[in-house]
Amino acid sequence: MDNIEILGLVAAALTTASFVPQVYKTWKEKSTKDISLTMYTVLFIGVVLWLIYGLNIQSLPVIFANTVTGILLLLMLVMKLRYK
Repeated sequence: MDNIEILGLVAAALTTASFVPQVYKTWKEKSTKDISLTMYTVLFIGVVLWLIYGLNIQSLPVIFANTVTGILLLLMLVMKLRYK
């Protein structure tokens, strides 16, 4: 694995990890009143498209980041619909 791949994995881990506190807070408080359904829906669609792109170019950082981020965003969307 070359240095640029490692850089990509670190960037992917950091940007993906940034969603964890929001998911945890939303799950713990069972409140989504300050969460935009439109923003999270558009972001989820974008992440799915990035995942498809990453699979096509076989880029581990892109695949990793967008798979995990997609799961976190999907959880947020489910909670938004459940706890509105």
